[in-house]
Amino acid sequence: MQQDMRILLEDVSYTYEEAAAPALSHVSASVRPGEFVAVLGHNGSGKSTMAKLLNALYIPTEGNVIVCGYDTRKEELVWEIRRRAGMIFQNPDNQIVATVVKEDVAFGLENLGVPTDEMLPRVESALAAVRMSQYADSAPHMLSGGQKQRIAVAGILAMEPSIIIADEATAMLDPSGQREVLETLHALNRQKGITVVWITHFMEEAATADRVLVVSDGEMVLTGTPREVFDQVDRLRELHLDVPPMTALAADLRAAGLPVQPGILTVEDMAKEVDRLLCPSKSAT
Repeated sequence: MQQDMRILLEDVSYTYEEAAAPALSHVSASVRPGEFVAVLGHNGSGKSTMAKLLNALYIPTEGNVIVCGYDTRKEELVWEIRRRAGMIFQNPDNQIVATVVKEDVAFGLENLGVPTDEMLPRVESALAAVRMSQYADSAPHMLSGGQKQRIAVAGILAMEPSIIIADEATAMLDPSGQREVLETLHALNRQKGITVVWITHFMEEAATADRVLVVSDGEMVLTGTPREVFDQVDRLRELHLDVPPMTALAADLRAAGLPVQPGILTVEDMAKEVDRLLCPSKSAT
């Protein structure tokens, strides 16, 4: 029987010790194999708590978290869950454990007991996948933030996961590093079919996902495609969230009386819409 490779959260709540209110409250959601799903929310919304539940770093106070058919409550399955669902954290320096890049990428394989003759090709393949082969013998501390995060991704890839969970993986990077890491994850999603759960508070990053889940005060409040979610401009602002700049501009233009169509996310979308408005006969042909 084929293994169920989905992620399932079934009426999940999580409360930190001595906390007055749950960090997550009765959240249910699913992620299909091969999806790129963004989890969006303001600081303290519960999105990072969700990430740690998916990797069995936390165990739900109530409900169940199922990852690739494995229940995170079962302690004997924790390592199998973490092998299948690798996690990238916010600060890449916290994930670097070796003084040479290729040794750092091999670290997880050593913990799994992978034979040495299998280890090298897997490390080489992982570095190639994140376009960091030329840095295999470099010192990680000499790399940029974006390069360090790509090394962290390579370390996870070497373990051949089905899922990558990125918890605010670009929050500490400059714009160039942010692009590097996001583009790397999208490429792995497209080319290798790796499921990606992208935890973020950056609207532009969430807009690139297949689907967006919005968490606020520990509850799941919106789900849908980026166009469906970001078209709810007023609702998102009520939740103290912004929207992509072009989506905000489209909403302002509609408020001014212009018949701007919904679903505007990017500069390209806006350019096409302006062209349609200025040259209606052209768009009709």
